[in-house]
Amino acid sequence: MSGGLYLALRQSIGMVISLGGVLLLTRLIGPEKYGLYAATFGIFWYLQTVCQLGIEIYLVRHEGEEKLQIYHQGFTLLLLLGIGGMGISLLSIPLIQSWVRLPGFSAIAQVMFLGLPLVLLGQVPAARLERNLDYRKVALIELANQIIFYLIALPLAFQGWGVWAPVMGWWFQQVQSTGLLYWASRYSPRLYWNPSLVKQMLAYSLGFSTSIWIWYARSLVNPLLVGRFAGAEAVGFVAIAIRLVEVLGFVKAATWRLAIATLAKFQGDQYRLLNAVTEGMGLQILALGPLLVAFAWVAPYLMPLLFGDQWSPVIAIFPFIALGNLTNALFNMHSSTLYVLQRNWEVTIFHLVHVTLFVGATALLVPHLGLVGYGWAEIVALLSYGVIHLYLVRSVGNPVYDMPGLWWAALAAALFVHPLGWWTSLGLVAVICLPATHCKLREYVKSIRG
Repeated sequence: MSGGLYLALRQSIGMVISLGGVLLLTRLIGPEKYGLYAATFGIFWYLQTVCQLGIEIYLVRHEGEEKLQIYHQGFTLLLLLGIGGMGISLLSIPLIQSWVRLPGFSAIAQVMFLGLPLVLLGQVPAARLERNLDYRKVALIELANQIIFYLIALPLAFQGWGVWAPVMGWWFQQVQSTGLLYWASRYSPRLYWNPSLVKQMLAYSLGFSTSIWIWYARSLVNPLLVGRFAGAEAVGFVAIAIRLVEVLGFVKAATWRLAIATLAKFQGDQYRLLNAVTEGMGLQILALGPLLVAFAWVAPYLMPLLFGDQWSPVIAIFPFIALGNLTNALFNMHSSTLYVLQRNWEVTIFHLVHVTLFVGATALLVPHLGLVGYGWAEIVALLSYGVIHLYLVRSVGNPVYDMPGLWWAALAAALFVHPLGWWTSLGLVAVICLPATHCKLREYVKSIRG
């Protein structure tokens, strides 16, 4: 509870800093420069995720006493992976440049890809802090990193550095983060090699990581496909829309992490597990949906005022991305449950179907429809949730979709009031007036008070 409080406070303060910082940064450097940074960062972030090979997961979750040899082995592995990944990524820059066709990408990518070993080596002390539940230090370091990014990026943007302003802010952030993590964890790294321990690490982490890698391939769609077919400005518009949805949906991300620990207690009781999934669906929809709908309604008036008229295309793409996130919230507990039941490969297949639909639809629609084609690709990818539903039914049973599904449908329609008309909000008004909705809300309030 103490660690959770620190993380919650960090998230709240971080949201304010992030929104204010992004607002100023995007107004200063514009959609095209921000889109170039977002495209390069998206590719780097996925590269970092793959090169970690899930080693940080093993360092946090391995059984038994804490031994320095385990951290030394993790440090050595990540050092080798960082150097190897950096070399391969630098050699692949000309190939990526020829694909994305974004002017200036190569220079930005070279500078960021050089930081891969540094970023990976920071995972070892971070894992040690998390394993010891020292979330106070983790929260303070994350907040300090966020602050240093904008302290560097914003003055440089004022001076006309353009896309290099966030790049320099990112580099200072990574150096500070790694230094603070090693200092706070009091970990002194050493080179160490134990073949049996290496095998144990990789066997433990790769199964879970493969599923995550496939899902995170979504992050490559914007830089690689939108960037190629619609240009850097379009990448910037999509990146800001995604950022806004993520900020508004921080509850969903937090509850997903908590769900695995909570559902693990019910895995031997199918009835309670199924009830937990049903209740979780409703809570996630209610926690996320109203925030997304409220922003969708005020976006046409708020976006030009805060970000400027040049960012108005974000208004058109936001409802589609919000709908994708809202639907994911409805099925979030499904994947959590399957992970708890160690059905990792079933979640992996769902992720593969989802990403395949998303990539295929984006490649087909963006060249013809432009930016909105990315939004329609989000709609096409929703078909994949039928796969995760079938796997849950086969493993546990059929959850009750009555109220969560009704709330989802009403909120989903209300996201599109501006492109389709205010009549799309009538369903939401009807659902709010239902006695069953009032009854369910009273139950949730009573449970929270308890």
